Amino acid sequence: MQKPQLKQDPMYQLLKQGKIEEFNQRRADGEPCDLRNADLRGTDLRDLDARNLDLSGAYLRHADLRGLNLSETNLEGASINSAKISGTYFAATLSAEEITLSLVHGTRLRNR
Repeated sequence: MQKPQLKQDPMYQLLKQGKIEEFNQRRADGEPCDLRNADLRGTDLRDLDARNLDLSGAYLRHADLRGLNLSETNLEGASINSAKISGTYFAATLSAEEITLSLVHGTRLRNR
């Protein structure tokens, strides 16, 4: 696993600046984004359209993921330590135990 990265990608910068609506619109318009191994700690991601996003290896410590639909998001190797996850819909391939281990202990998520 790579270390979390502070990226120069303009789409990543939108997320870090809290411009979720603009991120969603630009993505819907076809703009690519690379969020693999992204350092998104403490980022408020509520209202993010996460469909088909690749967040593999992402560092989501203390991120606000409340209400997100992550059922079609690649979270392989991501860490959600101490994130806010109330109402978050995770993929069926992630067990409740796997999610809890990552949330409490910071382990990397593994799809089954």
